[in-house]
Amino acid sequence: MIRFHEKNGKLATLTAVRPSGRFGRLGLNRNQVVNFKEKPLGAEGWVNGGFFVLDSRVLDLIRDDQTIWEKEPMEQLVEEGQLAAYRHTGFWEAMDTMRDKEHLESLWEQGDTKWLK
Repeated sequence: MIRFHEKNGKLATLTAVRPSGRFGRLGLNRNQVVNFKEKPLGAEGWVNGGFFVLDSRVLDLIRDDQTIWEKEPMEQLVEEGQLAAYRHTGFWEAMDTMRDKEHLESLWEQGDTKWLK
């Protein structure tokens, strides 16, 4: 990702990931289910994976402790064409909820440590 960032010459690079869907997807035709896919990978497209490589000049976009990174700074980088996306296709899971934490701990306890590979 660092090499990708340096090669692209942008001020910031985020990690784009395609998480598995949290819910099954239904294809509907009126009231009839025409297809069903359980937790499809990337159902929501590419999302911000939360990892960044930043040029130090990006710090100038952060006014104070009240600045929300995902709002003004990232929006300004997009407007200026200075935000690149590194498409990570390896293991990635969110850990935003207790359920996520328990899921990742369960993988660890089972020796399923995809993130170390």
